[in-house]
Amino acid sequence: MLKLHKTIESNSALLIFGILIVTSIGGFVQIVPNLFDESLHKGTANVRPYSALELTGRDIYIREGCVGCHSQQVRPLVAEVMRYGAASTSGEGIYDRPFLWGSKRTGPDLARLGGKYSDKWHELHLHNPRSVVPQSIMPAYPWLAKNKVDKSIIVAKMQLLKKMGHPYTDAEIKQAKSAISDKTELDAIIAYLQILGTFR
Repeated sequence: MLKLHKTIESNSALLIFGILIVTSIGGFVQIVPNLFDESLHKGTANVRPYSALELTGRDIYIREGCVGCHSQQVRPLVAEVMRYGAASTSGEGIYDRPFLWGSKRTGPDLARLGGKYSDKWHELHLHNPRSVVPQSIMPAYPWLAKNKVDKSIIVAKMQLLKKMGHPYTDAEIKQAKSAISDKTELDAIIAYLQILGTFR
């Protein structure tokens, strides 16, 4: 056995081949069962695709780097469930592209945020976080209230998501621009934050 080990280590081509075989088997064992697990391909009972305003707010959330400090996944650990609520399931994020689960928690997890605070609270918090949470280290985002949402790509985005399996109707796509016209980026991000976790 020691001789075989020494032979593999001294021959780089054989070592690379061995690594490829082992990682292929490991990947196969990890990936293939997930392809046949129906629970990973179905949404929870109340899940729905994001509205045009919520989808725009999600894009702003990504653009502003919120996911760098806030995760959106309550892990099935007692301490997390006690603090944030029920553990997240894969069916809640069925319409999330990309997933924003995250792993960094400089700020609290946002998976169960929806409906917890009023729109006014979110407005104050995004404009000046310390006005509602004195110990907050979150930066302020005052420009969100001044900037109008960019409605130029919403129709194309919803059409693409429809091709990917999101159940948007032609009427919803047609009305998308008017649904977000005259809205600020603050309105959009608040709409997104208010929907988080309400699909349970």
